Amino acid sequence: MTKRYANMALIYALIAIIFGVFYREFTKFSHFIGVTNLSVIHTHYFLLGMFFFLVLMLAEKSLSFSGKNTGKVLIVYQLGLNITGIGFLIRGLTQVWGTELSTAADASISGISGIGHILLGTGLVLLLLQIRKKAL
Repeated sequence: MTKRYANMALIYALIAIIFGVFYREFTKFSHFIGVTNLSVIHTHYFLLGMFFFLVLMLAEKSLSFSGKNTGKVLIVYQLGLNITGIGFLIRGLTQVWGTELSTAADASISGISGIGHILLGTGLVLLLLQIRKKAL
């Protein structure tokens, strides 16, 4: 499992770098000056993706916490992270393009990010419970 966690850390580091470059180049190409949600995708993927899986790798190495449900919990966590990322991307693109959103469209984008955060939090808590169980 430690190799799997290391591989996931690498994948999320690459995704973070891609979004960082996209943010910089897309806003420059669009002549956008201002604050946009595109700027936070980069850090979310570095911290909640790469860094998180590096910490899991260390926890697995020292505690061997992974069990039969760990894969399912990680799917929930990663779905949450990526749905949140999609919400940030949609919101950021509309900000850069200056798109006027209806109340329903604005709420829908917030809802997408909210669902992602709920899944992310659920996955995180379930993983922490697995780790705590092995640590005690």
